[in-house]
Order: sequence, then structure tokens, then C-alpha cells
Amino acid sequence: MRRTVVHVTLLGLFCLVTTLPNKDDWDIYSFHINSTVTGRYATTVIKSRVANRMNESKEIEFHVRIPKNAFISKFRMFIDGQVYDGTVKAKEQAQRQYTEAVSRGESAGLVSSVGRTLEEFKTSVTVAAHKKVTFELTYEELMTRTLGKYELLIHARPMQPVQDFKVDVHIHEKAGISFIDVKGGLSTKALANAITKTHADKQAWVHFYPTEDQQKTCDSCGEQGLNGDLVIVYDVNRISSLGDLKRSPGYFVHHFAPSELPRMPKNVVFVIDQSGSMHGKKIQQTRIALIHILNDLAEDDHFGLMTFDDNIFHWKRELVQATEENVKSAKSFARKIQDRGSTDINKAVLEGTKMLNAHHKESSASILILLTDGDPTSGVTNPERIQSNVRKAIADKFPLYCLGFGFDVNFNFLEKMSLQNNGVARRIYEDSDADLQLKGFYEEVANPLLLDVAMTYSGASNLTQTNFSMYYNGSEIVVAGQVTDNNSENFDSQVIAISANKRVRFSKTNASVEFTEVVSDDQIQRVWAYLTVKQLLQKEVVLSGPEKEAVQKEALELSLKYSFVTPLTSMVVTKPPGEETDVLDKPKEGKPQSRASVPSLYVNGELDSNVKGGFNKIGIHFDNSHHVEVGPKLISVRIGQTTTHHSEQGIIPAGSITVIRRDKEIDVAAGDMRLVIIVHGQTGKELLWPVLRQQPSDNFGEGILALKPVTYEIIHQSPTTKLRIIDEEIEAQRQLEQTLGLSLMEILPPHGQRQAPEHPAPLRTSSTLHNSFIRRWSSNQYSIHSTSLHAKGYGTLDIFCL
Repeated sequence: MRRTVVHVTLLGLFCLVTTLPNKDDWDIYSFHINSTVTGRYATTVIKSRVANRMNESKEIEFHVRIPKNAFISKFRMFIDGQVYDGTVKAKEQAQRQYTEAVSRGESAGLVSSVGRTLEEFKTSVTVAAHKKVTFELTYEELMTRTLGKYELLIHARPMQPVQDFKVDVHIHEKAGISFIDVKGGLSTKALANAITKTHADKQAWVHFYPTEDQQKTCDSCGEQGLNGDLVIVYDVNRISSLGDLKRSPGYFVHHFAPSELPRMPKNVVFVIDQSGSMHGKKIQQTRIALIHILNDLAEDDHFGLMTFDDNIFHWKRELVQATEENVKSAKSFARKIQDRGSTDINKAVLEGTKMLNAHHKESSASILILLTDGDPTSGVTNPERIQSNVRKAIADKFPLYCLGFGFDVNFNFLEKMSLQNNGVARRIYEDSDADLQLKGFYEEVANPLLLDVAMTYSGASNLTQTNFSMYYNGSEIVVAGQVTDNNSENFDSQVIAISANKRVRFSKTNASVEFTEVVSDDQIQRVWAYLTVKQLLQKEVVLSGPEKEAVQKEALELSLKYSFVTPLTSMVVTKPPGEETDVLDKPKEGKPQSRASVPSLYVNGELDSNVKGGFNKIGIHFDNSHHVEVGPKLISVRIGQTTTHHSEQGIIPAGSITVIRRDKEIDVAAGDMRLVIIVHGQTGKELLWPVLRQQPSDNFGEGILALKPVTYEIIHQSPTTKLRIIDEEIEAQRQLEQTLGLSLMEILPPHGQRQAPEHPAPLRTSSTLHNSFIRRWSSNQYSIHSTSLHAKGYGTLDIFCL
């Protein structure tokens, strides 16, 4: 039986429809996107109706991408008059259901992935001959105001003209809509009469109804239909300095975005990674972005610029005013930034902090911006120690913004460090527009208007975040909570903050007009729940122990109550009897796809004949079609049946695997796994040493790639060295390889036996490279692919050697 696949993909507040075109098999006879935005809270419903035109049953797949900030809240299928509703469960409970399905021999699948701005959901169902299925998905998102506007992006690519294709957007803002515009690749002359826009004070409507012929003939169209996007851009009226306050029975939400305020001068220090991993396009794009950013500095700003690898390179050792002469000098410095060395993040961030602390200036806003593409590899390398050092140095005086360039970076480390210091972390993707991403982030924080913003509410409880270090022009602060005893008469609010030259207070008494709306439905309650869960998940990142567990418990309970698919919950897709089980699993930033959608990763090695040497070759195998073989001089890449050979430095195209060759190391990344292969010269010959820089998540790799390294303790060093491993004392010999900086422990068999035992003993390495390790199993066999140690110090064999 041939498989028919229909993809429906949703992006952001935007929808992407993809199908495999074979109209004799199936027909998407109706496709509707309906997005309703009320009080900046968007609810989007995708409804796709598909008919099986064949004389036999067909499997039809539904494929949806949503923005990372959105929560799916409903999914259902309509088949033969029956409704199959998905149910949201705690992730562990859903995982058990998934595991039980696998154990019964069913084809179960955890389906999730993370892209640049997307998370992915797909499921499939078998549709009988000449029958129909309707897929309906709902997701919710609180819209974020950036640079003075909200954007609703709708992308359409159905891969076939659809007879009943409609996009309907309805925006309702009681404060009034100040402007609305429609842009994007589908806003062209050929489709002009398919787009209608209506704006009537507090409401706006946008409709996109292209005919089948238009879906074939527009600029970005063809026989496979539409391929483009619509961008609906709008903002609301700001009629009160206190902002918009909306209430419903028992709940409130407050949108605060004053605009007519003087801009505050800022003190900003840019801390730029120039280590060897920034080689090539990364460093070029960083230079370009820095020059643009420096041009945008206001003359009353003060700024500092420094680069770092394992050392620090100052443009100037103190902050200076952004005069024309100083900006010109700083741009000259930026143009000369060269990649080299390792990465001492601890020293660099502390130096940037020191520069800002030394330049305390009243009525100005201080900001520290870190850009890095890798893990700390020199100086202090323990992430917890770095985070602790930075937190003590900053001491809540200003925010730290961490920009992680690419996927080699430990994003979780940067995210936690940012959140601990009132900032955010942002991933910069290694695309052609990376310089624009960097510049775009800077524009968001370029114009601070308020410091130390405190939102206070009387007669309210269970509030979301109420204290904010900065408020930037063009952004918006949102607070939600419960009205105590549902008594609105005792409810009051005010905002206290520091402006450019004084402490300011926003309240009813000094607001010329205040707009207060009473909403009768449950929308305000859902906004409160959405915002509370979002902030609890952020808080969880910086906590540990019982506090972390308490926050997770609260976030889980709210997620289940409001049917939000979050990183703590999953949606179990209900299907007709006999169908496979699917589970929608919302991933966290930086996590790889689950086993259902990501193949296993194997790393193998061919040893040099020298017992104390390294590897001649290392092989990385990622699914059945991607293979990379690394030698000291040559890297071979096989994708499918095509093999290429590379000896040059730089980024080597390797399909799903990222390979970067540098002078004395090769970086290999797949998913969230990062392996660094060090080229080590020994006795006139170059050998390879693999170091696992970033451990992959469970179910992503095999052997040690899926396990945490076994830890050991040195308990005695004279006259012989002894280690304690899993409560067993084992004798060891120590050899130091100065060139690598690796401390190698060769563990002896019990009773001093020197011959290789039945289960050969492992060799463990420990260094500043994150306690990564390799293992030697006998005099001529190595492996970086194993399971764990038994109580006697012997390894369970799981060897894959070339």
C-alpha cells in the first residue's frame, strides 16, 4: 500500500502548509487559518480537510510548526462522524504510555523538533477509501511588542492549489488600533485583489482569499500553488501613561508601555568572543554587525569594547563617550578582530563588569552584552563557578545579555547566567543574516526609557513578575494576577520607576486618561495562566533542589489545568482503535529531536599501533546516510552514495552534521552533541584525540554518548596512585601529556595483574575540557563507545572500532 502524506505546517503567528503533490491520491479540498487577536493575546486555529480519492485506505500525515513561545491547547481529528480529541498529560505519564505502546510492538512516535523559531508536531491517521478527515489544531500566544509594533506572520505553501483556501485575521483592541499594514511576499500586484484590509477604530480585519488560478500565477506561485508570506503589522493607541488595565471576574492583566518619555543615556560594554571557533563567516559577520551598532550609538552614550580568547584585548580600558572620533576609532578596532586561541568566558565577563562598575553615572542605564559561540575552555571552566562569579560581580546593578552564536555554544549555560542577572539569552543562527540578527537585538535595547520598574497592586494576589530592571522604547511590560476575593473596588495599581532625570510614578491620579476594560469571558484568566507558566519555567532554570521541584510542580499543575503543552507536559493524540500512539512533546531550546525523529549517532576509532598513542582515524556515523571519517590530514564525507574529501580549513559541508576544521582541532556537532577532535603531534607523527565537549540528551546517541561519564576520586598518590570508582579502590598509573593538557589515568586490574582481563580495564581522562573521557580496553584497542563500569572497575563492553 502506497503511503500518502499531507503536511500542514504552522510557523509563528504564521502558517506553513506543505504537501506531497499527487492529486490522484488525495485532495486538500479546504484549508482555513483563523487567527483572532484580542488584547494582544492570539488564538490561532488551523483547520485542514483532506479527502482520500483512492480505492484503498491511505495514511495521511498532519504536520504543524508553531512558534516556540506558543502553547498548543487543543488538537482533534474528525473521521467518519467520530471526534478524536488529544489529551494533555504530565510528560512522565505520556512517556509511559509511549513506552508501553513500543513494548506491545506498536509503531509509537514521540514527535518534536526545534528550528530557528519553530517547534514541530506531526501525526498521521489511516483514512479509508473515498473517506475524509478533518484536522484541527489550536494554539495560544501572548504577542510580544518589539520596536513599536506587533507582527502576525502567515506563510502559505500548500504545494497544490486549494479550492477553498482562506486566511482570516481579526484583531480587536479596546484601546484602539493606531495603524495596521499588510506586507510580505504574497502582498503583490498579482494577489492584490485577494487581500482585503478593514480598519475601524478598535477592530481590524484582514482576509486573504486567492482563487485557484491566482495560486498558480502569482510571483511566488506555480503549479504547486502558493509559496510566500503575509505579515500583518499593527500597534495600539497609548492613551494613558499607566497603560491598559483589563479585568474579568477574578483576574486582571496590565499592559504598560509609556512612550512619551525622554531617552536615557546608556553605558554599554560589548564583550566579543574572538576564539578560534569564531573562524570564517562568524567573525566576518560579527565585524559587520559591530560597525553598524557603533554607528547607531547616541552621542550621549558611553561605551566600551573588548574581545577575548584566552586573553583579553581592550579597545580602551574604560568607557568613553560616543563621540564621532571615538566611534571611528572603535570601528577601526572592530575591523581588525581576528579569531585565535581558546575561550575564557569567566575572565571576559568579569572584566566587562569591572568596566561598568567603574563608570557609575546617575540617570543612565548600564548594559553588558556578551557574544560567544563556544563553551569556556580556559581559565575557570566550571559553568556553576562562572555563573556564581558573574552574579556576585554584577550584584543586580545592570542586566547581562548573552548572545549564543550557532549550536556549538552551551545555550543552557548562557540562559541561566542571563536570567540570574536580569537579562535574556538569544541564539544567533549561523545564517546569511547573522549580522542582521545581531544588529536587530541591539536595536531592541538601544533606547532605555526607565530603570528599576516596580509594578504594585493592592487588592491582588498570585501576581506574575512585577519588578523589571529596564523598560526599553518600543517594548511592553505585561503583568497579570488574581483580584483578591473578586473585589474590584479595593483593586488599585501604580508604577514607580527611574526616568532620565528623576523618580517617576504612574497612577490614576497623574494619568490624564486611564482606560479600564471589564471582560466577561475567561481570556484574561488564560493570559494569567500563560504568563505564569512561562515565568515559572524561566525561574526553574536558575533554581535547584526543593525550590526547583516546587516551581516545576506549580507549572505542571497549571499546564494540566489549562491544557497547555509545555516542556513539562505532552499531548497524547487519540486515534481510532488499532492505530499507532503519538505523543506531542514540547522541547526546550537547544534540545535535539527525540528518538522517533532523530537517528542514533555512533563514534568509532582506529588506533595507532603505539600503546600510548592516539587514533589514526575517527568515524562519525549519523543515520544510515551521513558518515564522516576524520584523519590528521584528510576529512572524508559520505552522504548517501556521494563521497567527498577535504583537507582545507573552515566549514565542511556534511549534511546533518556540522564539521569545522581548524589548525589543531576538528569540531563535530550533531543535534546538541559536540565532539572536538584534537590533532596531537607525537614523535613526529600526528594522532587524534576525541573529547566530548557537550553530552547529548538521552535517546540521541549510543554508548557513552547517551550516558554521563563515570566519576572518580583520587584518594592516594604515594607510593602508588589509587582511585575510588563506584566505592571500589583501584590502583592506577599516571601519565601527563603536556601538549594536550590531558591527565591520563590508566586503571590497573585488581591484585596488580598486568595482563588484559576478560573485561579489559578502562583508561579515563580528566581535564579542563569538561571531564570528557576516552577508554582503552587493551593494549591495541580503544573505544569511545561503551556503557558503564562494574563495581570491580571493569567496563561493560560495547565496542565499535574500525
